[in-house]
Amino acid sequence: MTTNVLILCTHNSARSVLGEGMLNHWARRLGKDLRAFSAGSAPSGRINPHALQALGDAGLDTRDFRSKSWDEFVADDAPRMRVVITVCDSAAAETCPYWPGSPVQVHWGYADPSTAPEADRPQAFELTRQAIGYRMLQLALLPLASMSDAELQRALEAISAS
Repeated sequence: MTTNVLILCTHNSARSVLGEGMLNHWARRLGKDLRAFSAGSAPSGRINPHALQALGDAGLDTRDFRSKSWDEFVADDAPRMRVVITVCDSAAAETCPYWPGSPVQVHWGYADPSTAPEADRPQAFELTRQAIGYRMLQLALLPLASMSDAELQRALEAISAS
């Protein structure tokens, strides 16, 4: 059974998109039955071009990325999430909707690379992609199918502390 992971950030334009891209990348590379999605509480309607560039430079196909609302993932026909990860402080402070199935939730905070000076943004996005990618690799390496939710929660919190 596929393990679905939802990665949230307020605008779903940068950090959550980097997380979605990197987790799906690692899942494919490792042959894991894992699927990442991203969304925001107040989606901007566009993906930051620096995020797309960082993913593209890492060899990922960015054609299907889009900024979307977390409302898509509480609908009756939405994929059931096992894990919900917030990646920006403002999303962590927001009250999340009820997620069907009561997924494991964790916060992995990252500074917003879009606030870097314009000349430094490509590097800020690349460093953020690498940092998020490392945690997503650790997640992808977990034996998800055999873990209880309590075990998964502890593992995700340990990744957060790393």
